[in-house]
Amino acid sequence: MPQLNPTPWFIMLVSCWIVLLILIVPKVLAHTYCNSPAHQSAHVPNTTSWAWLWP
Repeated sequence: MPQLNPTPWFIMLVSCWIVLLILIVPKVLAHTYCNSPAHQSAHVPNTTSWAWLWP
């Protein structure tokens, strides 16, 4: 049964990890976003309670 021979599968596993670490990870980390996140202001808006029309 060829599934029990780990040599070709191990080489495939190592080569996939090498491709992932050398080619794909730097491309993902170098990605720049179009819109940089803006900080929320520390100003708290003035809120008033609702004035009901009935007693």
